[in-house]
Amino acid sequence: MPNGQNRQLSVNLTAVSLTGGGREADDRTMTTLERAEAAEHALSQELDRVVVKSVIYTSGERDPRVPMPRPPDQGKLVMMGQDPRLPQMPAKPTLIDYFKYRFGPANHLLQSARLAQKSGASEKIVLACLVHDIAIAGFIRGDHGYWAAQLLEPYVDEEVSWAIRYHQALRFYADESVGYKYPELYAKLFGADYQPDAYIERDYKMARDHKWYMTSRLICVNDLYAFDPNVQVELEEFTDVVVRQFKQPKEGLGWDSSPSAHMWRTIMCPTKYL
Repeated sequence: MPNGQNRQLSVNLTAVSLTGGGREADDRTMTTLERAEAAEHALSQELDRVVVKSVIYTSGERDPRVPMPRPPDQGKLVMMGQDPRLPQMPAKPTLIDYFKYRFGPANHLLQSARLAQKSGASEKIVLACLVHDIAIAGFIRGDHGYWAAQLLEPYVDEEVSWAIRYHQALRFYADESVGYKYPELYAKLFGADYQPDAYIERDYKMARDHKWYMTSRLICVNDLYAFDPNVQVELEEFTDVVVRQFKQPKEGLGWDSSPSAHMWRTIMCPTKYL
């Protein structure tokens, strides 16, 4: 299959037993991860390129100290471009293209940006709310505020990337002056006795006295109240804000030479071998 061709691949896994004992036997003998890996293996057979996963994709599900088993290549070459199982990215992708073709469901981010906009926030804050969780949407969940800031730093105002970086810490601490309370969701997710790591507390204390503290805090405020599943927001509402506030590289986002371009290329081509 030529690189860049957007081909729909499908495998009828409901009609094929993965263990040889029928669907009921599959459920008894295979874990969810094993079934997913078996399905992925079946799908990968349709590719003309071999996909070798990076260690971070499987660490935790397997011990990263154990050598990664290499899939049989059957004479195939390894993946060295866009994965045809994913939507094809344009030749010169924009931030909007990443939202459309590489980020997971982003309604929460869109709601957050709309809330900021309706409250009369500046375009800087609206953009910050729109992109503050893009690491969760398309890259790495842990320490997502730091990752998102690093992704965005070459392309946005310094205040925006700073605010996104430190919302990672501020969200764990209430600020009654702007109506921000510790999220009830966190108690459910982490437990009532959860205490943030020392580096989070350190960054919170530093950010609290910074000139851009309130910019970062307003990301948290608009984040907290942006979880209504019944509210749908269109990405196109923010096209003009992105055009004015995001420095789109002429080569395409990921193909430029910024310090974080390689991170965008990883999102674009997540299964690239080297």
